Amino acid sequence: MQKSVSIIIPNYNGRHLLEKYLPFVFIAAQNADTAFEIIVIDDGSKDDSISFIKQNYQQVKLLINDRNRGFAYTCNHGIREARYELILLLNSDVKLTPDYFEHQWKYFDKPDTFGVMARIMSFDESRIEDAARFLYYGGCRIKANKFYYSENPQDENTYTAYLSGANALVDAKKLKELGGFDEIYSPFSSEDFDLSLRAWQLGWKCYYEHRSYCFHHVSGSTKTQIKSNFIKKIYYRNRYILQGVHLHGIRKVLYPIQQIFTEIIPKLFMGKTWVLESYKDYLAHQQRINNSRSQLNMLKQKHHSNLNVSNVINIINQSVSTKKINRL
Repeated sequence: MQKSVSIIIPNYNGRHLLEKYLPFVFIAAQNADTAFEIIVIDDGSKDDSISFIKQNYQQVKLLINDRNRGFAYTCNHGIREARYELILLLNSDVKLTPDYFEHQWKYFDKPDTFGVMARIMSFDESRIEDAARFLYYGGCRIKANKFYYSENPQDENTYTAYLSGANALVDAKKLKELGGFDEIYSPFSSEDFDLSLRAWQLGWKCYYEHRSYCFHHVSGSTKTQIKSNFIKKIYYRNRYILQGVHLHGIRKVLYPIQQIFTEIIPKLFMGKTWVLESYKDYLAHQQRINNSRSQLNMLKQKHHSNLNVSNVINIINQSVSTKKINRL
């Protein structure tokens, strides 16, 4: 059964992307034959994105941040304003197919579904950019950079470690209970991984639907507008933060040793001094990391869940053990 959908699109200097891909969002939403709204949140754009929306898409709900605040805050701005049963978190550089929603409704018949993501294809259709992800430990570090999909196209139980923030259809009530994205990760990177890990640990499942797909405009990411060293600094800082929030037991104790000797020191020897800034920034976030851990633990108590990342790894691995899968 179709459910109503709020489609949330964060925008930063993406007028050219909105012009190209908003029409396809409307087509997919109209074909879904359900109530929908499209919310565009502008995050301090310097281009004419705002005037473009106002002049050409008066049916779009346009929200405007007071200043540039980053991906998590911008999406959360839209999440707070969303009024329908499901929320599609969608990047402005993603092109939806006309039947995008068709195979995704069924997942929300299950009471423990957090969300589902579709297959993300490169724009030339030559490769799969994002599919279901394994969850595993690389030493002490939580990782999810190995992809797979089931050989059975009708498989309705393909779990994924996390839902891509570029393309995730989620239960609005559950998303709002989690508080949306954790803004500790601002301005960008790792927030979608963190969100899904929090959902999993409450007993809510993340799915991948191979028959539903969309296309990614490779050069469309707004991150390409930022200097690369800054991107690296934030990327690694947030990777450290995610480990700080979600590691437990002996791995949490040993992780700083792995972090320093296998990553920070080698990078410094190679002249990549930005990694030291990443590490210092990570250390400066310790109180916020502790707060994020505490908030997650309170939610786990509320939902009577004792699941941790190791349990989630086992759930995904056990589900895969009974399937014929293709690894990417």
